[in-house]
Amino acid sequence: MDHGSHSDMGEEAACKVDMLWNWYTIDACFLTTSWRIQNQGMMVATCIGVILMVVCLEFLRRLGKEYDTLIQRQFQRHAAAQSVKSPSLGPDSCAGLLTAVPQAVMYRASPLQQVIRSIIHAATFGLAYIIMLMAMYFNGYIIISIFIGAGIGKFLCDWMVVKVLLNNENGGKGATGIEETTVCCG
Repeated sequence: MDHGSHSDMGEEAACKVDMLWNWYTIDACFLTTSWRIQNQGMMVATCIGVILMVVCLEFLRRLGKEYDTLIQRQFQRHAAAQSVKSPSLGPDSCAGLLTAVPQAVMYRASPLQQVIRSIIHAATFGLAYIIMLMAMYFNGYIIISIFIGAGIGKFLCDWMVVKVLLNNENGGKGATGIEETTVCCG
Protein backbone atom coordinates (compact mmCIF):
# COMPACT_ATOMS: atom_id res chain seq x y z
CA MET A 1 0.00 0.00 0.00
CA ASP A 2 1.56 3.27 -1.10
CA HIS A 3 1.36 6.08 1.46
CA GLY A 4 3.32 8.43 -0.70
CA SER A 5 2.48 12.08 -0.99
CA HIS A 6 1.65 12.06 -4.70
CA SER A 7 -2.11 11.97 -4.19
CA ASP A 8 -1.92 14.45 -1.30
CA MET A 9 0.17 16.88 -3.29
CA GLY A 10 -2.17 16.51 -6.25
CA GLU A 11 -5.16 17.44 -4.09
CA GLU A 12 -3.35 20.39 -2.54
CA ALA A 13 -2.26 21.65 -5.94
CA ALA A 14 -5.83 21.37 -7.21
CA CYS A 15 -7.16 23.74 -4.53
CA LYS A 16 -7.96 27.22 -5.78
CA VAL A 17 -7.36 29.60 -2.91
CA ASP A 18 -7.15 33.28 -3.65
CA MET A 19 -6.96 36.24 -1.28
CA LEU A 20 -8.62 38.42 -3.89
CA TRP A 21 -12.30 38.55 -4.76
CA ASN A 22 -13.19 35.41 -6.68
CA TRP A 23 -16.12 33.33 -7.88
CA TYR A 24 -14.38 29.94 -7.82
CA THR A 25 -16.63 26.91 -7.49
CA ILE A 26 -14.87 23.79 -8.76
CA ASP A 27 -11.61 23.07 -6.88
CA ALA A 28 -12.21 25.85 -4.34
CA CYS A 29 -11.02 24.82 -0.88
CA PHE A 30 -12.26 26.15 2.45
CA LEU A 31 -10.46 25.89 5.80
CA THR A 32 -8.67 22.67 4.80
CA THR A 33 -7.65 20.80 1.66
CA SER A 34 -10.14 18.07 2.53
CA TRP A 35 -12.97 20.62 2.08
CA ARG A 36 -12.40 20.84 -1.67
CA ILE A 37 -15.36 21.54 -3.91
CA GLN A 38 -15.43 18.94 -6.65
CA ASN A 39 -18.79 19.72 -8.30
CA GLN A 40 -21.59 22.28 -8.33
CA GLY A 41 -23.64 20.26 -5.83
CA MET A 42 -20.85 20.45 -3.26
CA MET A 43 -20.70 24.23 -3.73
CA VAL A 44 -24.46 24.54 -3.24
CA ALA A 45 -24.21 22.37 -0.11
CA THR A 46 -21.34 24.52 1.16
CA CYS A 47 -23.36 27.71 0.62
CA ILE A 48 -26.37 26.21 2.40
CA GLY A 49 -24.09 25.07 5.22
CA VAL A 50 -22.63 28.57 5.56
CA ILE A 51 -26.14 30.06 5.68
CA LEU A 52 -27.08 27.59 8.42
CA MET A 53 -23.87 28.38 10.37
CA VAL A 54 -24.73 32.08 10.37
CA VAL A 55 -28.32 31.33 11.43
CA CYS A 56 -26.87 29.21 14.27
CA LEU A 57 -24.63 32.13 15.22
CA GLU A 58 -27.66 34.40 15.49
CA PHE A 59 -29.43 31.71 17.52
CA LEU A 60 -26.50 31.47 19.93
CA ARG A 61 -26.40 35.26 20.28
CA ARG A 62 -30.11 35.27 21.11
CA LEU A 63 -29.68 32.32 23.48
CA GLY A 64 -27.02 34.25 25.39
CA LYS A 65 -29.24 37.31 25.70
CA GLU A 66 -32.25 35.23 26.77
CA TYR A 67 -30.22 33.35 29.36
CA ASP A 68 -28.93 36.61 30.83
CA THR A 69 -32.51 37.93 30.92
CA LEU A 70 -33.64 34.74 32.68
CA ILE A 71 -30.96 35.18 35.34
CA GLN A 72 -31.98 38.83 35.81
CA ARG A 73 -35.64 37.85 36.22
CA GLN A 74 -34.62 35.27 38.84
CA PHE A 75 -32.66 37.96 40.70
CA GLN A 76 -35.63 40.35 40.51
CA ARG A 77 -38.04 37.72 41.85
CA HIS A 78 -35.64 36.92 44.67
CA ALA A 79 -35.22 40.61 45.52
CA ALA A 80 -38.99 41.17 45.43
CA ALA A 81 -39.53 38.18 47.72
CA GLN A 82 -36.87 39.48 50.13
CA SER A 83 -38.39 42.98 50.20
CA VAL A 84 -41.82 41.54 51.02
CA LYS A 85 -40.30 39.47 53.86
CA SER A 86 -38.46 42.44 55.38
CA PRO A 87 -40.08 43.75 58.56
CA SER A 88 -42.18 46.85 58.13
CA LEU A 89 -41.33 49.86 60.18
CA GLY A 90 -43.67 51.41 62.70
CA PRO A 91 -45.94 54.38 61.98
CA ASP A 92 -43.55 56.82 63.65
CA SER A 93 -40.62 55.80 61.48
CA CYS A 94 -39.40 57.44 58.33
CA ALA A 95 -40.83 54.74 56.07
CA GLY A 96 -41.95 57.32 53.54
CA LEU A 97 -38.43 58.64 53.27
CA LEU A 98 -36.97 55.19 52.79
CA THR A 99 -39.22 54.37 49.86
CA ALA A 100 -38.37 57.62 48.13
CA VAL A 101 -34.67 56.78 48.07
CA PRO A 102 -33.75 54.31 45.30
CA GLN A 103 -32.53 51.06 46.72
CA ALA A 104 -30.33 48.52 45.00
CA VAL A 105 -29.42 44.94 45.74
CA MET A 106 -26.39 43.36 44.14
CA TYR A 107 -26.54 39.78 42.91
CA ARG A 108 -23.86 37.71 41.31
CA ALA A 109 -24.37 34.79 38.94
CA SER A 110 -23.80 31.42 40.55
CA PRO A 111 -20.81 29.38 39.37
CA LEU A 112 -23.13 27.10 37.34
CA GLN A 113 -24.85 30.07 35.72
CA GLN A 114 -21.49 31.61 34.89
CA VAL A 115 -20.25 28.33 33.39
CA ILE A 116 -23.36 28.16 31.18
CA ARG A 117 -22.88 31.80 30.15
CA SER A 118 -19.21 31.07 29.35
CA ILE A 119 -20.08 28.01 27.24
CA ILE A 120 -22.66 29.96 25.24
CA HIS A 121 -20.14 32.78 24.75
CA ALA A 122 -17.33 30.41 23.70
CA ALA A 123 -19.60 28.64 21.18
CA THR A 124 -20.76 31.99 19.79
CA PHE A 125 -17.22 33.34 19.63
CA GLY A 126 -15.85 30.18 17.98
CA LEU A 127 -18.58 30.02 15.37
CA ALA A 128 -18.15 33.73 14.60
CA TYR A 129 -14.44 33.16 13.94
CA ILE A 130 -15.10 30.17 11.69
CA ILE A 131 -17.51 32.33 9.68
CA MET A 132 -14.90 35.09 9.56
CA LEU A 133 -12.32 32.63 8.24
CA MET A 134 -14.80 31.53 5.57
CA ALA A 135 -15.28 35.16 4.53
CA MET A 136 -11.50 35.61 4.26
CA TYR A 137 -11.49 33.34 1.22
CA PHE A 138 -13.12 36.28 -0.60
CA ASN A 139 -15.39 33.89 -2.48
CA GLY A 140 -18.42 35.82 -3.68
CA TYR A 141 -20.80 32.90 -3.18
CA ILE A 142 -19.65 32.36 0.40
CA ILE A 143 -19.88 36.06 1.27
CA ILE A 144 -23.37 36.29 -0.22
CA SER A 145 -24.31 33.19 1.77
CA ILE A 146 -23.05 34.87 4.95
CA PHE A 147 -25.24 37.91 4.24
CA ILE A 148 -28.26 35.73 3.51
CA GLY A 149 -27.67 33.75 6.70
CA ALA A 150 -27.37 36.96 8.73
CA GLY A 151 -30.68 38.22 7.36
CA ILE A 152 -32.50 34.93 7.90
CA GLY A 153 -30.94 34.54 11.35
CA LYS A 154 -31.97 38.03 12.42
CA PHE A 155 -35.50 37.41 11.14
CA LEU A 156 -35.89 34.02 12.84
CA CYS A 157 -33.87 34.42 16.02
CA ASP A 158 -34.02 38.06 17.02
CA TRP A 159 -37.63 39.12 16.66
CA MET A 160 -37.88 42.49 18.36
CA VAL A 161 -40.12 42.64 21.42
CA VAL A 162 -40.00 45.80 23.51
CA LYS A 163 -41.62 46.31 26.88
CA VAL A 164 -42.73 49.94 27.16
CA LEU A 165 -43.47 51.15 30.66
CA LEU A 166 -46.22 53.73 30.83
CA ASN A 167 -46.10 56.37 33.56
CA ASN A 168 -42.53 55.41 34.31
CA GLU A 169 -41.35 57.81 37.00
CA ASN A 170 -37.84 56.41 37.13
CA GLY A 171 -36.94 57.68 33.65
CA GLY A 172 -36.04 54.19 32.45
CA LYS A 173 -34.12 53.56 29.30
CA GLY A 174 -36.13 53.44 26.14
CA ALA A 175 -35.77 50.96 23.34
CA THR A 176 -32.33 50.83 21.81
CA GLY A 177 -31.41 50.35 18.18
CA ILE A 178 -29.06 47.82 16.66
CA GLU A 179 -26.70 46.71 19.39
CA GLU A 180 -23.68 45.20 17.72
CA THR A 181 -23.12 43.78 14.28
CA THR A 182 -20.56 41.18 15.25
CA VAL A 183 -19.74 39.27 18.35
CA CYS A 184 -16.01 39.79 18.16
CA CYS A 185 -16.07 43.55 17.55
CA GLY A 186 -18.96 44.68 19.77
